[in-house]
Amino acid sequence: MFSSHLDPETLATLRDCMEEEYVDLIETFLLDCEERIAELKRSVIGADAEQVRQLAHSFKGSAGNMGAAPLAQLCREVEEGARRRASTAELAMGISAMEREFAIVRILFKVERQRYAG
Repeated sequence: MFSSHLDPETLATLRDCMEEEYVDLIETFLLDCEERIAELKRSVIGADAEQVRQLAHSFKGSAGNMGAAPLAQLCREVEEGARRRASTAELAMGISAMEREFAIVRILFKVERQRYAG
């Protein structure tokens, strides 16, 4: 289950590079994801497709860098939907899928954080 949502090799690389700051990186990522999802929802409600595209693009990069490939893929789909001016309903469904995947990723990262916290 872990490797289907988070790439173990990416996590190992992050642990090696970040050392004692790894736990802080996880916490920052989790908080940032929550903020981005809230911003995406506001942007969809406000029918701001360009803002949705930019937020999804940025979120995609963060998720990819943290080894959350399925989350990054969902972000890419929302980004592409916003680029082609998909309906508000379609974008909202994409963001809901992102939110569901993030709920899993959040749990896995909290476990990871507990494993490596001082």
